[in-house]
Amino acid sequence: MNDSRSGVILGAAAYLCWGFFPLYWPLLDPAGSLEILAHRVIWSLLFVLVLIAVTRRWKTFRRIAKDRRMMVILICASIVISFNWGGFIYGVTNGHVIETSLGYFINPLVTVLLGVFILKETLRPVQWAAVAIGAIAVLVLAVDYGRPPWIALLLAFSFATYGFLKKKANLNTFEGLGMETLILAPVALSFLIVLELRSDLTFGHAGVGNVMLLIGTGVVTAIPLLLFGAAATRLTLTTIGLLQYLGPILQFIFGLWIFDEDMSSARWVGFILVWLALVVFTADNLANRRRASKMVPAPIEC
Repeated sequence: MNDSRSGVILGAAAYLCWGFFPLYWPLLDPAGSLEILAHRVIWSLLFVLVLIAVTRRWKTFRRIAKDRRMMVILICASIVISFNWGGFIYGVTNGHVIETSLGYFINPLVTVLLGVFILKETLRPVQWAAVAIGAIAVLVLAVDYGRPPWIALLLAFSFATYGFLKKKANLNTFEGLGMETLILAPVALSFLIVLELRSDLTFGHAGVGNVMLLIGTGVVTAIPLLLFGAAATRLTLTTIGLLQYLGPILQFIFGLWIFDEDMSSARWVGFILVWLALVVFTADNLANRRRASKMVPAPIEC
């Protein structure tokens, strides 16, 4: 019971941290989205390497580097997560906070579709209904925006793909993140050097506060992962699945009330359809798990 309770607290804290991200990235102004992304890669790498050193996991880290199959997976994962991070940073620093929340709302539905098309999994009729409602919602929002919700779709598909690759890699959080950011670091560092040579670099030229906030991108990236890793060992997948909606709920609230983003009637319809799809999807998953648990034979007492 204590493990379960602490797991819920840790899991909620992780998703709340991710939910508060839209409030952090705009503070890095005047740094642009790409510079923020590059700093996030560099400082996340340094922070994670310190943690790996403290926990003495260098042997595992070196073993990963020698595994060709693992490195191919991590190279793909690093590319995908860079698009996810970049898309999110661009969205929240350019007035699209509500659209970023949409991406994480529809992420579970996209994950299911990846399971169908990549892993050849079979969906139950109710799951298909949830996916269909989600597709209608995206169509409604596309008509209202006058374009497909590209940021939301980028976030949903990139994060679902990243989750699939991480499952394939099956690594501890920090070894995986450390190697992914190490792969991206040369590109990120080169980009920052180019910005400095062009006199376009913000870091070191916009005050001490801006420097500290840019360095802090590594900490704010790693802390929720620490919390999530601790929670995942204590909670069922069902509980984690329910907690994951805390992040986009907060992002939606911030976009609506703090950033004062526009929500037309059509957008409300689109979001209500997304939420309906998630209710249908989650209720079906819970019912299926209950049925599965009832089918498990009771232990025989001797």
